[in-house]
Amino acid sequence: MAKAIGLPIKRFIAATNVNDTVPRYLKTGEWTPEATIPTLSNAMDVSQPNNWPRIEELCKVKGWGLNELGSGAVTDEETAVTLKAMFEAGYLCEPHGAIAYRVLEEQLQDGEYGLFLCTAHPAKFKESVDEILGQDIPLPGPLAKHAVMDLLSVEQDADFAQLREYLMKVAG
Repeated sequence: MAKAIGLPIKRFIAATNVNDTVPRYLKTGEWTPEATIPTLSNAMDVSQPNNWPRIEELCKVKGWGLNELGSGAVTDEETAVTLKAMFEAGYLCEPHGAIAYRVLEEQLQDGEYGLFLCTAHPAKFKESVDEILGQDIPLPGPLAKHAVMDLLSVEQDADFAQLREYLMKVAG
């Protein structure tokens, strides 16, 4: 969208985890989704991304060739190494952002600058970030406040009679 309204952007890079349908498509021209593999970057665990047709259509309408897009795929091991390196450099990130950063860093050429986008706080992936970094990252204030509250959910068997009885009781 930024490029479409005139921001002087040289190229975009489609970075993903091992669920690499888009990078493979950009290399081969063949759309061949495979079974989805669970990863540290679970929001990217999609073998048929439904936003891809919109990206292709925007490129078509604007006359941008798909060959102008960079792409890359990153393993969980590479994600963890990158997340650690970013943290050691003073930036607390999460797995998806680490993937974007790694592929950007690999593809920047001399004299180029790049931006990578993160859309989630590391606390959203606290368990994996804590494990990778070997420490307990602090929660942001509003989240920390709610993290200590009692859970309001109730576990039940998949039994309609039990659910009905519970709902009738709480409806009072």
